[in-house]
Amino acid sequence: MTETTRLSFIHRFEPDTAGQGAARQNPPLLLLHGTGGDENDLMPLGRMLAPDAALLSPRGKVLEGGMPRFFRRLAEGVFDEADVRRRAAELADFVDEAREAYDLPAPVAVGFSNGANIAAAMLLLRPGTLAAAALLRAMVPLAEPPAAELAGTPVLILSGDADPIMPAGNPARLAAMLAKAGAAVQHRTLPAGHGLGQADLTITRDWLDRIRAA
Repeated sequence: MTETTRLSFIHRFEPDTAGQGAARQNPPLLLLHGTGGDENDLMPLGRMLAPDAALLSPRGKVLEGGMPRFFRRLAEGVFDEADVRRRAAELADFVDEAREAYDLPAPVAVGFSNGANIAAAMLLLRPGTLAAAALLRAMVPLAEPPAAELAGTPVLILSGDADPIMPAGNPARLAAMLAKAGAAVQHRTLPAGHGLGQADLTITRDWLDRIRAA
């Protein structure tokens, strides 16, 4: 079942299927698509990662050549950082709305590319909004982020060693930035490009299982 309660973002929501109270052991997933995706894009991935979890999937509000994104960029790999800050706050507010509307605990973000970048920005700008985050093909979203206190927040970063979009060393810089803020960061570089493969699914699912078991 998909619910479409009217909130500040167009989105899809599927409730958990594990029974009342299960969300504490099986936290909801916040699914954040890449450029050109929408609220439907990562729903199948979310269901593969966490079959019983609630899924919350918003559509980015920024259009680039008609393609939805979560924030503006000035060129490939060059972000409009003022817009990153504004859109991260806007998305964090939506998460707060959705938690109240659907009676959810703090979600685990699963973001791909542009979605991973806005999730990283939310971690740095609005600590506490996310319980954890899996950042798939993420880049550093802000050159000089504010000091954040992430207090052991689990973060998984999966990058590809043949990713043509990713500047060399950028994911490692992001990992260091989040670790400095106190996050429990796991960073893996896979033999992959920018697209996702079976290894991303397996590693992310195992990481989620460990979070639930902790």
